[in-house]
Amino acid sequence: MNPMRRRSPTSVPVEPMEKGTGKNQNTRICFLASLSVFFWMLLLYFHFVVLGGSTVNESFNLQAGRVYSKVKPTLVTNDLQRDSQSTESTPIPVAPAKNNQINEAEKYPFMRALRTVENKSDPCGGKYIYVHDLPSRFNEDMLKECRSLSRWTNMCKFTTNAGLGPPLENAEGVFGDTGWYATNQFAVDVIFNNRMKQYECLTNDSSLAAAIFVPFYAGFDIARYLWGFNISRRDAASLDLVDWLMKRPEWSIMGGKDHFLVAGRITWDFRRLSEEESDWGNKLLFLPAAKNMSMLVVESSPWNANDFGIPYPTYFHPAKDADVFIWQERMRRLKREFLFSFAGAPRPDNPKSIRGQIIDQCRSSKVGKLLECDFGESKCHSPSSIMHMFQRSLFCLQPQGDSYTRRSAFDSMLAGCIPVFFHPGSAYTQYTWHLPKDYTRYSVFIPEDDIRKRNVSIEETLGRITPEQVKKMREEVISLIPSLIYADPRSKLGIFRDAFDVSVQAVIDKVTKLRKDIIEGHTDDNFIEENSWKYALLEEGQREVGAHEWDPFFSKPKDGNGDSVDTSAEAAKNSWHNEQRHQSSIK
Repeated sequence: MNPMRRRSPTSVPVEPMEKGTGKNQNTRICFLASLSVFFWMLLLYFHFVVLGGSTVNESFNLQAGRVYSKVKPTLVTNDLQRDSQSTESTPIPVAPAKNNQINEAEKYPFMRALRTVENKSDPCGGKYIYVHDLPSRFNEDMLKECRSLSRWTNMCKFTTNAGLGPPLENAEGVFGDTGWYATNQFAVDVIFNNRMKQYECLTNDSSLAAAIFVPFYAGFDIARYLWGFNISRRDAASLDLVDWLMKRPEWSIMGGKDHFLVAGRITWDFRRLSEEESDWGNKLLFLPAAKNMSMLVVESSPWNANDFGIPYPTYFHPAKDADVFIWQERMRRLKREFLFSFAGAPRPDNPKSIRGQIIDQCRSSKVGKLLECDFGESKCHSPSSIMHMFQRSLFCLQPQGDSYTRRSAFDSMLAGCIPVFFHPGSAYTQYTWHLPKDYTRYSVFIPEDDIRKRNVSIEETLGRITPEQVKKMREEVISLIPSLIYADPRSKLGIFRDAFDVSVQAVIDKVTKLRKDIIEGHTDDNFIEENSWKYALLEEGQREVGAHEWDPFFSKPKDGNGDSVDTSAEAAKNSWHNEQRHQSSIK
């Protein structure tokens, strides 16, 4: 409150009376004048301070303390005057602002959320997340119909244990004692949502939120309808969702640019290019409203700005920090007998695939190890067999899968194996929130063309790396493990930040930067969406992009000879064919 300064009645000067004629009359006049001044000042004080004091600068009080969404979230109006009416926490006054500062703040409804960071006594300042209370048809109802989530795989067992799936047996001693589950690679929707329920800075006051989470199971939704359903059915839930969101008062604050959601599938499942029934997927990420939101997927598009890559789930979901420490130390001590290894199948129908050449090099090498996944090889679907091979290898080869990325990359790093990538879209431009931008610290890059043209020997290339450098790179990989795994959603790590924590903080940073840019009048007039992958590689403070050594990998030539959205969509379809052929045999 900014009380007005009061003038004391005793400060009014009373001039001495002159001696002589009229003394009594002058005395009475001065007395009446003093009495009048005192009366008016008392009246002004009562009006402005006593009656008006309760509303002075009230709209800029911050609420401290954590507000958890265990109760139904409270709708908050966009009016900043009404934002301060919550009874959930104790108001903390902000230092008085100048009139021009107040006028500036009133332009932006998100100012109150930005100012929470100024309260140093609040550990959640600048970190609050508001979660939309979606109708159950957008999430929980899908789990009740879990048998319909995949055409070939019974997803019911994989949605147990908060999305982690059934516990893994450790008969061969490959895993740790606790925290290991047969997790489906497409289960991030439910894992992330359950982790959000344990987030320590939830709020039911959206005006405090640094970002707003939409708990829609987008990946599970599209998985139900990819085969044998028309485009109207495939698009129905996405259209229903954006219609619901756009009617909410929270949406109008930034037009959805502070909203984010998660889909445990690759981006191409949500980027249907046409209204042809034969075209793949739905059009969620092409909807105008969705273009404003941030969608976290296990594989993002290099040419679009509204999706961001997050790690595939691995089999390890620790409940406490000690589980992570023990596993990391174990990976450091392992004897690794193979220089390199590869687990995968050839892609004879894809002329651009280099898997055939990689398999040939593995077979001909005395220091390489191959786990072939073709012809129904059951070991390739055994988490124990895969992890055991990775644990015995110095380097793990990670060519493109059916699309740019593979879950195998994260399984190998979890085993302390240094990944070898052949396309920058397999990791370097995908997981910029979770991996160092200097990829040489933790991986080896061999361009696909070098393998395709048989110009490079993988064994010779890796053999030239000194033991000291190998040890340094492996230590970097092991240190990255916490940020690449999803902790058990029913618990919370203390020291380590897992993939969920890293992702949420990155979203908050993104929204906060956008809000500050709006206030400061910064615009991205020169932003080219097709170069989105380049912007993700920029260092702090950089805004401009130019020619890049990886341009050939992401070119979209009109003659159709390079990578394109069309070929990526075809890759998405192929991944489903391979799921049908290689559905998990984990019991």
